[in-house]
Parts: sequence; C-alpha cells; structure tokens
Amino acid sequence: MRFLYLDIDTLRADHLGCYGYHRNTSPNIDAIAAEGVRFENVYASDVPCLPSRTALSTGMFGIRNGVVNHGGLASDLRAEGSNREFIGAIASRSWASRFYYSGWHTTSISSFPFRHSASWWNHGVMESMNLMRGMGGERADQVLPGALDWLDRRGSADNWFLHVHLWDPHTPYNAPAEYGNPFADDEPPAWHTEEVRQRNWELPGPHSAQEPWGYTPDEWGKPPPRQPWNADSMESVKGIFDGYDVGIRYADDAVGAIVDKLDALGVLDDTAILISSDHGEAFGELGVYADHQAADEATCHIPSILRWPGIEPVVHSGLQYHLDVASTVVDLAEVRPPREWWSGESIAPVLRFGAAASSADSREFLVLSQGAWSCQRGVRWGDHLYLRTMHDGFHGHWNDDMLFDIVNDPHETTDLATNRSDLVGAASSMLDNWIEEQLALGDQSDPMEIVLSEGGPYHTRGHGAAYAERLRTTGREHWADVLLDRHGPTA
Repeated sequence: MRFLYLDIDTLRADHLGCYGYHRNTSPNIDAIAAEGVRFENVYASDVPCLPSRTALSTGMFGIRNGVVNHGGLASDLRAEGSNREFIGAIASRSWASRFYYSGWHTTSISSFPFRHSASWWNHGVMESMNLMRGMGGERADQVLPGALDWLDRRGSADNWFLHVHLWDPHTPYNAPAEYGNPFADDEPPAWHTEEVRQRNWELPGPHSAQEPWGYTPDEWGKPPPRQPWNADSMESVKGIFDGYDVGIRYADDAVGAIVDKLDALGVLDDTAILISSDHGEAFGELGVYADHQAADEATCHIPSILRWPGIEPVVHSGLQYHLDVASTVVDLAEVRPPREWWSGESIAPVLRFGAAASSADSREFLVLSQGAWSCQRGVRWGDHLYLRTMHDGFHGHWNDDMLFDIVNDPHETTDLATNRSDLVGAASSMLDNWIEEQLALGDQSDPMEIVLSEGGPYHTRGHGAAYAERLRTTGREHWADVLLDRHGPTA
C-alpha cells in the first residue's frame, strides 16, 4: 500500500472542473476525481495556512492545539506542560506519526515548515525536503524534480507516505511567462458582475478592490506577475481571476506528471491519492480579493478528492472537516488513530459500503476559525453560514454577526442576519456551546482571546493608522473613521 498526498496551496473547490467550474483548470485532477471519492462539502476547521496545516498534522482543532494566528503566542503549539512525556503526545499522535509507528516510510516535500517556523509539521516524517528555497514562492517546476526523483528511488517500494506541496494557486500566481494564458478567451465567473465590482470598489480592507495586493496596490513595488494593479474595471477583474486559474492549471500539470510517474513504475493502481488544500481564496467575497482573510465559504471550503484502491467512485455530500478526511485515510490504511485525542471523525466504514451509504454520513454542523487576518468564527450548517466577527481586520463593512445562505448565495452577496435573527440566535448558541465543550477538554484558554489581547490578528498589527490615511486619500473617509473608532489610532 502507498499513500500520496498532493497538497495544493490556496485551492478553492469551485475553481476545479470536477466541482463544476466552467474553465478547464484541472483535467488531471478531474480524472482522479472520476475514479475516487469527491467530497463536496469539506471545510478547513482553522485558516489560513499555519492554523490549517497545524490542525491537520496534530489532528486537533486550533482551539485545542493553540494555533490560530500567523504570529504571536497563538502561532505556536500549546505547551504540554508537566505531563509531557519523553516523546510528546502531540508528536507521537500526529498524522504522519501514525504511519511512521506502523512501519511506513514517511516523506514530506514542502517549504511550509520553513515558511511558518512550523517544525511540528515534520512530526513522524522520516524525510523532510525543502529543495526549493522559495519559502512558498516556488513554482511547480521547482518542486516537481524532487518529487519525481523520490519516486524513482522509492516509488516501487511498499508502505510509503509521500506529501508533495504545490504553491502555484497562492499569490503571486507566478507561472512562467512562456506558459501563456490558457484562459485568455474565457469569461470570468458570471457571478462577479460590474455591479459587484462597483460595490466592492468602495469597500475598505487589505486586499480589497482598490488594493488587492496588501494595504496599497504597489506594496510589492509593482503588481505581482500576471496581475493588474487593482480591480478598476471588469478587464482587471478578469486578469485577477486569470492569474489564479493559470496557477491552478500549472499545478494540475504537475499532478499529471506525478501520476504518469506512478503509472510508469507500475504502482498507480496500488497507490491511494488524496488531493486537497489548506484553504481557499476570495475573489470579491466579503470585499476581499486574492487572499484568505475570513472564516467564510471562499476561504474554508476546500476540495478533497480521495482515490483509494478498492473504494468505488462516489460523490460524498455530507459536511466534513479536513480532519475527518485525515482520520478516514488513517482508518483505510489500517493504521490505528488515537480516537480519544483527535478531533477528526473517520467515515471509512461508510466509504467501504459504497455509494448507497456515502451521502448519509455528515456532521450536523461545522465550526470554522480565522485568526491571522481577522478574528472570526463561523458555523456552517444546513444551507447557511453564520459568522461572528471579533476583529474585522479593517474590513469596516463586516458586521459583528453575519448570515449567508451558502446554497443559494455561495459568494456571500447578501447578509441575512437582520431579517433572520432566529437563525443567528440558533447558530450563536451552537458556537457558544462548541467553544465551551472544546475548552472543557483540557485546562486551557481560548487562543482567539490571546490574539485579541495581543492587539489583534498578526497581519493587521501596526497597519491601522497608515491604512486609515490611505482610505482618506482614496475617497473612503467614512471607512477611515470606522477603522479608528473600532481599533484606535495605534492599531
């Protein structure tokens, strides 16, 4: 048995053909999806990058492992304290460790541990390779040689776990110029109309329509490769979408090369393949462009495709966390998970029964968390998503409570909170009860409260005064006043 985890950074589900996208971004991923389980409603419990992969590697929600931010105290694992054994519990119970202790050869090809100082990603990993020096800026053609070389050396062996991390859909969307633009003649998604663009143009916040690359449009010195300065026209909006979709297609080509190598080695049929991501990317949702700043649908809803030998192709529609998929993989591999420790719940028994049972298994609701760009928690249940905002990340148009009908309004254009106080109240109670239950699992504080006590999300600290001034110089004086009123002059 072999297990390949293709981890494509910042990949949202609805930009893949197998999830219904109108552009041909993912022919190789789509082919794998046709042979496997395509999970329709998998969400990252904690976003963005560092919290998401920390939750995945530890098997625990961020409220339990302590990591919900990109800096400060809540960007490091919670100390185990006086009960820590010679080998720490978090290390010995990590996702990769379960395979390692069962005799598998475990490998990760990724710059993520360097980029985020997240050494715990490598708990249980025998070979950890950062061959690119890109710190997250490397392209697939810089990652692929190491992956193919590893497969040449070890791919024909049995019982290996290989993680390959591709960054191409993450900004700066830097596929080489000679790759061209496969989507030059394709329209952008129909939902993003000129009306949406005009409304978003007046909104505040880092990575908003007037400054999609940070706090100013020229924060990089020049626009990122393949990108316009801002979203000042529908042509520019198309350029932003094109850059992202080209990144997906470029990563998909690498997926095809890796699958071809497995086939050439004669082991493809005996290799399980998981394709997923750490989080998605907003392109106008909640006024955010080309980034991942909320605990919302665009940021937390990720693709999850699992091709497993002996498991029939099926579409699984139930609500699941990415932690549930990790637990399912461990179960299917017959590697014993620490069920009393992990937050994820395996649905392996359901998948083994095939299509007839697959749609029945679902979480009643999911709780989603963002602590790096804003402080926000969400509840995804039924047709709806409720968002509770504790720090708006300088997006002054975000209300403390927001509610969206995700099934009929997946791009979050209409806030229903005022008219559906009944649903807001129900979701708020679910969230409060969940927080209480999670904190009761150990003698611990809520890491989101730590983020707030330190002055807010890492990516907003120290930017408030300068950004308020930019808002004033770009005709958004009202939002400058809101920013300073909510966060003070030293934010």
